[in-house]
Amino acid sequence: MKVCVYAICKNESRFARRWMSSMSEADGIYVLDTGSEDGTPQLLSNLGAEVEIAHISPWRFDTARNRSLALVPADADICVCTDLDEVFHPGWRALLEAAWREGTHQAAYRYTWNFNPDGSEGYVFWQEKIHCRRGWEWAHPVHEVPKWLGPGQPNKIYVDGIQLDHLADQSKSRSQYLPLLELSVREEPDDDRNMHYLGREYFFHGMWERAIETLTNHVCMPSARWADERCASMRYIARSYLALGDRKKAMTWMLRAVAEAQHLREPYVDMAKMLYAEEDWDGVIYFTRQALKITERPRTYICESESWGSLPWDLLSLGLYYTGRYEEAVFAVEHAVELSPTDERLRRNLELMREKINIDKRREV
Repeated sequence: MKVCVYAICKNESRFARRWMSSMSEADGIYVLDTGSEDGTPQLLSNLGAEVEIAHISPWRFDTARNRSLALVPADADICVCTDLDEVFHPGWRALLEAAWREGTHQAAYRYTWNFNPDGSEGYVFWQEKIHCRRGWEWAHPVHEVPKWLGPGQPNKIYVDGIQLDHLADQSKSRSQYLPLLELSVREEPDDDRNMHYLGREYFFHGMWERAIETLTNHVCMPSARWADERCASMRYIARSYLALGDRKKAMTWMLRAVAEAQHLREPYVDMAKMLYAEEDWDGVIYFTRQALKITERPRTYICESESWGSLPWDLLSLGLYYTGRYEEAVFAVEHAVELSPTDERLRRNLELMREKINIDKRREV
């Protein structure tokens, strides 16, 4: 099969060599440069990419993606869309070809969106930007997605073993996201995904009232049926009310979030964090234990790193400690330390809890 990579870029010369090396398993690499001033197009061309320069005005990510997809030859079998700050683990092409069958339209693969300061994985989910050459176009001005134009639903496969890491440029601004999301909702007011993303962006900007209004609109939309995303909207509403000082409404929405998606850790952990702030230790114990019963990390993008890191065990250990269950607390904090071995606070907590047990034993003697 003919496998081609395509991308958009602007001022990413520092990533070019690493990215080209990672994508070198493809038969061709095609890049739309949207106005670099740091020599990125020339560097990519020298490294073997086919590069075209275009200025997209007004700027839209979907327009740029479609222009880059148009660069891919018509005889390509598989198109792989990545960004220059992303890197495949070696061997991705062989895994893709082994899994791809006649009639496949799209492939999903494991994607690490960010990494924690200690180097461990942060936000992990399954991405879907590999697709067949025909029948696709990109949609939405921002948070763009490949949209299937063919009959029925696309035939999607999950390819175990393919891993793409996002090694992000933290200096890049997100300032363009909010106006583009507002545009996206104006263009398609009935699109529930757009509404959720806009409400989430208001939350990120600390615009609590607008976040509440927009996210409430999302969960009331007839098309908003995906429990994972509905749950996320409810959690952001709860956290917005909490920021506004309305604990009662925050608790109402957080309980709704738990009920909406009991298969996700995130609402349980958020509830435990709320109860931790109130020193409701029995509540902390209950909700962290419910979270930890979920042992398989879901493939949904709504899968936050802190819920799958040391935090649930950390909160559980504190709840157990403050209710006098010291040996259980030690067991929980040991798990937290295993997941965050460089966290000095956790290590100190472990020492203190072990010492507490020893003191009690000496007193008994």
